[in-house]
Amino acid sequence: MSAAPETPFAALRGQLHGAATEFAGGGDALEGILLGMVDDVDRAAGEPLEIFPVCHHSPASALAMARRLREKQPKVVYLELCEDMAPLLTELRNCRLPVAVQAFASDIDGFPADWAPLSVVAPITEASAEYQAVAYALDTPGVELVLVDRSSDHVFQWDTRHDRTGDPDRPDDDTAAPATKAAETEAEAALHGEAVGVEIGDLRPRFAELEEHLLRHGKVRHWSEWWHQYVEVPLGDSDHDTYRQVMFLIGSLFRRLAPGDGDRVRVDEDRERYMWTRMREHLAATGTDPADCLYVCGAFHAASRVDEFGVDGTTGTTGADGTPAFTISPRTATTWQYGLIPSSHTAIEAQFGLASGSVSIAATQWAKNLKRTGVKPYRLAGQAGTKKPAPTKTAAKAAAPVVPVGAEDRLSGFLRRPPVVDTLDEAELLGWSVDIVRAARRSGYLASTADAIAVFETSILLAGMRDRAKPTPYDFQDAAVTCIEKDSVPGRRDVRRLVEIMMGGDRIGQVGYDALPPLARDVHDRLAPLELNLQQRGVRRALLDMASEPDLRACSDVLWMLRRLMPPGAARPIMGERRLGERSIQESWDLSLGTHQRALIELGYEGVSLEQVLEQRLRRTAYGPQATAAQVLEAVEDATLYLGGRRLAEELGTRALEVLAAERTVDGAPEVLRRVRGLLAYYRTSEAVLPSWIESFVRTGYAHYCTLLPTAFRDEDATAGQVAAMLGFLFSMESLALSLGCDRTQLELSVAQSHPQDPAKTALLWAAQVQLGTLSRAALRARCDELLGNPLVVPSYPRYLSGFVHALEPVPGLADVVVEAVSNAFGRLPDAVLLPWLPVLITTLRSNAAELAPLLIREAGRIFPARLAALDAWVPPWRQQPAALAPARTRSHSAAPRGAALLPAHPETCDALAELLGCTDGWAPADVPPRHSRGVALLPAHPGTCDALAVLLGCEDGWAAAGTDTAASHPSLTGRHPETALAVTALLAGS
Repeated sequence: MSAAPETPFAALRGQLHGAATEFAGGGDALEGILLGMVDDVDRAAGEPLEIFPVCHHSPASALAMARRLREKQPKVVYLELCEDMAPLLTELRNCRLPVAVQAFASDIDGFPADWAPLSVVAPITEASAEYQAVAYALDTPGVELVLVDRSSDHVFQWDTRHDRTGDPDRPDDDTAAPATKAAETEAEAALHGEAVGVEIGDLRPRFAELEEHLLRHGKVRHWSEWWHQYVEVPLGDSDHDTYRQVMFLIGSLFRRLAPGDGDRVRVDEDRERYMWTRMREHLAATGTDPADCLYVCGAFHAASRVDEFGVDGTTGTTGADGTPAFTISPRTATTWQYGLIPSSHTAIEAQFGLASGSVSIAATQWAKNLKRTGVKPYRLAGQAGTKKPAPTKTAAKAAAPVVPVGAEDRLSGFLRRPPVVDTLDEAELLGWSVDIVRAARRSGYLASTADAIAVFETSILLAGMRDRAKPTPYDFQDAAVTCIEKDSVPGRRDVRRLVEIMMGGDRIGQVGYDALPPLARDVHDRLAPLELNLQQRGVRRALLDMASEPDLRACSDVLWMLRRLMPPGAARPIMGERRLGERSIQESWDLSLGTHQRALIELGYEGVSLEQVLEQRLRRTAYGPQATAAQVLEAVEDATLYLGGRRLAEELGTRALEVLAAERTVDGAPEVLRRVRGLLAYYRTSEAVLPSWIESFVRTGYAHYCTLLPTAFRDEDATAGQVAAMLGFLFSMESLALSLGCDRTQLELSVAQSHPQDPAKTALLWAAQVQLGTLSRAALRARCDELLGNPLVVPSYPRYLSGFVHALEPVPGLADVVVEAVSNAFGRLPDAVLLPWLPVLITTLRSNAAELAPLLIREAGRIFPARLAALDAWVPPWRQQPAALAPARTRSHSAAPRGAALLPAHPETCDALAELLGCTDGWAPADVPPRHSRGVALLPAHPGTCDALAVLLGCEDGWAAAGTDTAASHPSLTGRHPETALAVTALLAGS
């Protein structure tokens, strides 16, 4: 089964065939796998279009790429990256790496609605082969960069995550991996959000048993550590051919040992067909020689076995086996937005399941490789965050004839070569030990020089136990944890995190101003008067004094909109507030726009200004299928607060009216009541007339809640607070609703039809009856006394009190009755009942009526004495009997009208009223009886007023005959209402 002798890998095939025969007892699947791997290497190495296999964020791949680009100087670079992201790559020069290229879609068409928003990111670091290729292609004249991977739209077209089950901590394939660990790491790990990551060149076993075997025999804990020890370090100094063949071999091994997941394999193969189809189309369109091209892809895809592989792959209408050839499906109608977002080492590690600190260690290894080998890397001209000067543009040199790569078998020599013993660099290890002790002491650890020596020796010991001559950063990390951390962590960071920071830290990228979308640039321009560096990470304090600098009001408007649209920490007000009808003259803000740059950039995908984005979001909330009346009213309030004008507010208010009329539950009644009250108070103070929509809302809400009230009283799911809010809407809006044409009879019928079973709702019903006048306050007090006198009802008395406290929302005048009910409970219940019940009462009031408790406390403070000494002699007002008033009135009436004596005692008031009425007759003599006063003559002169007063007082005797004594002509009137008769007579007489 060995290959033909003329092939470069004939000797390797023979050796593997012999090994399979010896260890497996003959030709079987093992031999097929081993020889198939050699065939994959041979096929990829012999392809006319040079394939450059890479591993994502691998310093060895980046070093080999920089070296190969300077040797070959290709004219076309094909890169495995979403083809629709090509226009963004030129903006990398305006950023500080690491950053991520992002495709974002909020309004989707052609995908399930619950997938929105869609986001695809491709993180790029300086220590990556793809960045070297991008920098070379963009800064070298005459070189074309072509992205050949599937578009962002096809990423989700081919996404089968909803059909897969497996390990949630592992990505499903090498290109699509949800950020499942972002929430478990620190804040920087969430820079990519919920995006799907496009990972170029991922190399990790998909066969779980294989990975476990490699980790166990390699004496490492994580795949990143295994890769660093057994691939990264050996390939760091290898030549180009050896590097390619080893990467081909690793990719073929992982591919052939992958589990048989049909969807997963189909996506992989479709991606490979897609890329080779795009490359052949480009070669045919431009006529470029494949020898002048370089194809950069992941090693997993470099060892491909699809028919479309290579420049001579299948191009007909059918494949080699007669099946239809691969065709690229059209994109959906989804509109995609593109931009650059900041990334970080932690975000990359969290999104793609790498070991913590592995990307930082890779960046350190990249710097060491450059220093050791002297290779000059490629960097984009003007790249931010680099210390070296930007290279000047030079034309691509004419490439000298290059011997076809892969013409010799370098793989056999690499596999037979014993591992290179890396000598111990004592100076480097000693520096690490001193630095970690210094960092530990700053973080609160009691570390000393002895701990530094212990870390140094333990690192060497652990490396020896793991068959390494030189401790790796992972060995040093384990040694530091063992020697320094011990039992507890005194500060925020443990020793493992301190080692990661010391090895390079979590480098966080930044998108430059010129690479920001228009909205983000507009925000920075509008906030320029604050004179703060808002692109820098961290918190910046902004002080706005609008009284002395009116121009800062525009900045204040921007900040309040940012607070509404962005995460809570982006713009946080320290002093000042914005409510309906209120504007602060001084404000203080904590701003961290640099830290939340990704959120600001994604706002730019939704519009070109903050006002446009806010209006779109408010409309989306109001017209959403799950929108409630309370949410729409909140949108109305936000439109009034942040956007001003009445156009949008009236439109959303009309929508709130429609939503309220369609609701069949009362879940949002408390929020509706609160917001309608606020909007009414605002419009009454700022507008000449109420808007038509809010008048319609009150009218419709009155009828709507009257209809739902009996059902809400009986519904077990409706809480007492919700029913109280309905009553609060009906009673507080009653005057306005009646003026708009509503009928009070509807409310009376609704209350009469309510028959609650819950004690709290029963108390609410009693309060509503008191408000409507169908139940007197005395009867309500009697019912409360009856409840306290019934031993069977006493355990549920706190629920009645909870209902009474909620009743303060619609009927605040019952505060004294509620205080009386609580006081009677404390006064009448025995200690055996009161003490177990007291915690229940407190928790009930706190949980169900926390907002109304202050009103109850103020009323209690008004009723109860202010000093403790007066409490013993204090008599509650509800126990005071006004029985002595009736005899006093009788005696006063029998002797003389007491009210009439006030007129001569206080003549100024009567003189002023007489002057106002135009009476100039003056006071009558003191010896003239009141019944002969001239003012009595006004009664028959104006009978209409007297008749109306008589009807009101219930007098039906009519007018006496002429000449009859006036006092005797109305005995029922004067007998039953002597004070009123005397007061009216004196008022009309002016005496």
